Amino acid sequence: MKRSVFYSFHFKEDYWRTQQVRNIGSVEGNVLATPNNWETIQRQGDLAIKNWIDSNLQGKSCLIVLVGANTANRKWINYEIQAAWNKGMGVLGININFLKDRYGNQSPVGHNPFQYVNIGNPLYIQRMSNIVHLHEPNSYSTNSKLWYSQIYTNIAEWIEIAIIYRYNYNK
Repeated sequence: MKRSVFYSFHFKEDYWRTQQVRNIGSVEGNVLATPNNWETIQRQGDLAIKNWIDSNLQGKSCLIVLVGANTANRKWINYEIQAAWNKGMGVLGININFLKDRYGNQSPVGHNPFQYVNIGNPLYIQRMSNIVHLHEPNSYSTNSKLWYSQIYTNIAEWIEIAIIYRYNYNK
């Protein structure tokens, strides 16, 4: 069964790499704003961005954070992670820095974005990096083609695991 997911990523830096993951046929992703549309949404202000995110999270079962060099601790990435978790969606991360961009370059490894988002109440706060899995290549799959193959082969299973984990988290 194809799952409907929301992809979260640093638009300006990682759009090309994210398209490689989005084109994997086992997952149905959100409709992305084109660069021109995204600029239009941004010019309308924070409320417009928040509304766009919230409307695109509707009906999705999982949030996939595609992690590049500068994804971590961005305002809207953090918002998307928190909002998805609060809606009961599965949440997972996939490191994309080893996928090549349109110029054939890989990028530096970025920080885990889940380190910057906390859940819980004031008496018990937990860092999301202790809960959510960030899938990263092992030393044998830092080659762009090998890492893409790993993502292609495993993404559907990673999504199912994240959904099941989130469903059972508060039980």
